[in-house]
Amino acid sequence: MRKIFFYTLALCCAFSVFSCKKTKNSATNSLSGHTSVQVPDFSADSAYFYIAKQVSFGARVPNTAAHSQCAEYLVATLQSFGAEVVTQRVQLQAFDGTALNAANIIASFQPAKVHRILLCAHWDSRPFADQDPDRANFNTPVLGANDGASGVGVLLEVARLLATDTLTAGVDIIFFDAEDYGAPDNVQVANSAQTWCLGSQYWSKNPHKTDYTAQYGILLDMVGAPDAVFFREYYSDYYAPNIVNKVWQKAEELGFSQYFSNQQGGSVLDDHLPVNQNIGIPTINIIHYNPNSLSKGFDKYWHTVKDDMKNIDKKTLKAVGTTLVNIIYNE
Repeated sequence: MRKIFFYTLALCCAFSVFSCKKTKNSATNSLSGHTSVQVPDFSADSAYFYIAKQVSFGARVPNTAAHSQCAEYLVATLQSFGAEVVTQRVQLQAFDGTALNAANIIASFQPAKVHRILLCAHWDSRPFADQDPDRANFNTPVLGANDGASGVGVLLEVARLLATDTLTAGVDIIFFDAEDYGAPDNVQVANSAQTWCLGSQYWSKNPHKTDYTAQYGILLDMVGAPDAVFFREYYSDYYAPNIVNKVWQKAEELGFSQYFSNQQGGSVLDDHLPVNQNIGIPTINIIHYNPNSLSKGFDKYWHTVKDDMKNIDKKTLKAVGTTLVNIIYNE
């Protein structure tokens, strides 16, 4: 993906399995402190399967067969969970003028409910491995097991759990497209920040429903690496500090503080920015980004040909998925 590293706020403002059996654990509603709810067990095995399935299609770059096949799989899977699914098809222009046949995939659970939670991830993968140490791989598409597929895999498992449960809030899951087609570092283009996150830019200005809103949103990006640490991302804290506090506190209560660091991280240009700035839904980003890392803040496989299933850890998926499920079931 992208991306980023310490953009100023002014710049960003330019965006104006497998088993169906579920075990449940009791939890206390974090809002009231009194109401006991039953929270289903998040299956890391199931999430891992969904990630591997996406990767099996190949690199999910717009205008490719793998991209089309994966889109069909995502829609069919979400529909099998009983979601109301809308595919927002749109042609977007990449930094180099390429016309991208993109698709934002939106799944709604309990669409009649007014109180709603937005969960999102990007499902495309990068068309070139421009951070690979071997420059011969520069034009090789990235499989994107972690960068893209991991967030989608976690949300597909969440969707599977929602299939048989009724929550107080409605839930919308959006898989944004064309997030990772941004201009490489060695290509000079005007407004390079806006060459990223094309699908979320479009949706945030043209939502799938008139006057759509949600109480808050949570974006997942690169949530599968071994020993990943999720710092408090700068723009998440700027737009939705109460949601960051709620998620990080819940992670600590669940014993996942080694994954969710309460320290400040850097600023990341990602799909949560258009959602915050264009449609006004306070949205946070759970992302593996360490501003002190030697590899531009991301893990060493970021935007390389080695972003594959060997770098997906079920323990990390369990930490993220369990935290997320406890948040939405306690609404």
